[in-house]
Amino acid sequence: MLKSKQFIFTCVATISAVTLSIWASVSAQTQSQPAKPSFTKVQNPAVFKLQTKGEPSVLNQPEDKEPPGNRRAIIGSDDRIPMTSRKYPWSAVGKIEGTGDDGSYSCTGTLIAEDVVLTNAHCVINPETGKVSKAIAFLPNLINGIVRDQKDVAYATSVYYGTDFKRGNLEDFVDDWAVLKLDKPLGRKYGYLGWKSFPASTLIGDTKKFALVGYSGDFPNPKKKGYEALTAGESMTAGVHLGCSILRQRDNLFYHNCDTTGGASGGAIITNIDGKYYIVALHSGWNKVNGLVLNRAVEISRLDEWLRRNQ
Repeated sequence: MLKSKQFIFTCVATISAVTLSIWASVSAQTQSQPAKPSFTKVQNPAVFKLQTKGEPSVLNQPEDKEPPGNRRAIIGSDDRIPMTSRKYPWSAVGKIEGTGDDGSYSCTGTLIAEDVVLTNAHCVINPETGKVSKAIAFLPNLINGIVRDQKDVAYATSVYYGTDFKRGNLEDFVDDWAVLKLDKPLGRKYGYLGWKSFPASTLIGDTKKFALVGYSGDFPNPKKKGYEALTAGESMTAGVHLGCSILRQRDNLFYHNCDTTGGASGGAIITNIDGKYYIVALHSGWNKVNGLVLNRAVEISRLDEWLRRNQ
């Protein structure tokens, strides 16, 4: 069963400096890595070796149990805090920096195996043009523009994305997920999260059981009191909303109230189950539902279905 108040996620996160469109150029790209040769799209899930059945690996890393103190999709007040921990589970989250025909962009990704990252499909392929990115870098546990070791910056060598957005409507975003195989086994050092599919009835409600981590383009603002030390600026530290909720399901999508803005696309919605951290949904963007602005998320069952179909 999901733990409610016990899911005290911990850490401070600051987010990426991009507009809601991930294909806008990123102003804070001074930390970008040089482009690498393009990756290939593969169909066979065996390439990703996701045989862990969605179980996490902490690699004996200590948990961090005590948190330090444009167009938006902030629901009510902004409850994000900077994620400044190098400890698990936050170490498994990183910033994605991509290069496409339209310039550079950034998203968020999470390690789900030693060398596999989960993110959005629209962080790989431009929904408007159908063009695939030329190169994608993953910067694990980026804090104030710094990776623990610069040698840990990894690049995608192959990808699978759940949709190519050819329908041109909201239905495309039901499968707005992608997996990236990296050229380095970062999960051995940073750990990785598991994933679990749950029926909507288990997840939905004002439960405050979840956390969302993402590198939003408007966060953190180093001019804000308490954030002065985060001099690298917006999108160079992740932001985390601790204790948010999945509110409803509609048209095979979840809708949530976790605070986030552009750049947090691909951010994992996480919960604690019996002391282990699992991804239960994947933030994808926002739209209006019955006149209300809500953030939407991909159901993690879409990943499981792909793996089952191709076993």
